[in-house]
Amino acid sequence: MTCIIVDDEPLARAELQALIKEVSTVEILGEFSSAPAALNFLTSNTVDLIFLDIEMPMVSGIEFASQVSATTLIIFTTAYPQYALKSYELDAIDYLLKPIDTGRLNKAIMKAEVYRNMLSDSTVKNTVEGSTKDFIMIKSDRRFHKIKFEEIRFVEALKDYVVIHMINQKLITAMNLKTFHQKLPQEVFLRISKSYLVNKDFVESFDHQLIYMNGNELPLGEVYKKDFFNRYSGGSISPEM
Repeated sequence: MTCIIVDDEPLARAELQALIKEVSTVEILGEFSSAPAALNFLTSNTVDLIFLDIEMPMVSGIEFASQVSATTLIIFTTAYPQYALKSYELDAIDYLLKPIDTGRLNKAIMKAEVYRNMLSDSTVKNTVEGSTKDFIMIKSDRRFHKIKFEEIRFVEALKDYVVIHMINQKLITAMNLKTFHQKLPQEVFLRISKSYLVNKDFVESFDHQLIYMNGNELPLGEVYKKDFFNRYSGGSISPEM
């Protein structure tokens, strides 16, 4: 897997480069002090992953991320925790808070490698072929896979695709999250942010910012908070509490 680092701070770039080499075999193709410089590089080069700072001059990391290819993964790196939810709305696969911990970096890179494999030519051809009240059919490698709704923990948007997180596996298919949601039982699958749907039966706990389920912490978007609280608790819990 290949990557580039985009950060306007030279020391931050050097530290991240050293950490990446320490915890992984990811090939670093370049490092850039600005988004325009990185975009210029990407016009003639393809990378699998971008480590991207958010607060940068000229073009912010948020703006830059919206211009990147759908098959290029993004991990945001920033000193500002308030950007976390916004980063997930741009379908970033992870968000690392500076100073970056080696354990968290390794976990993020491992996740990127899994998603990179899922976005290979053989998997992005997966298509949704139909659905019933109990399951959805996905065609992959000339075979039809029956995906029971009760086995889906949550669904994650990944640019032009959705990643279906099930009890025992993950599948990816080319479809936006809104369209995929329409094929699911609306009373069971709740939209919690621009990038996530959850099966309410797998929700273990939640607060005003996050949904906790099976070791995952999923962001709860402000726009979706009231509806989630009302539908999950039957109106017994107010999002203002």
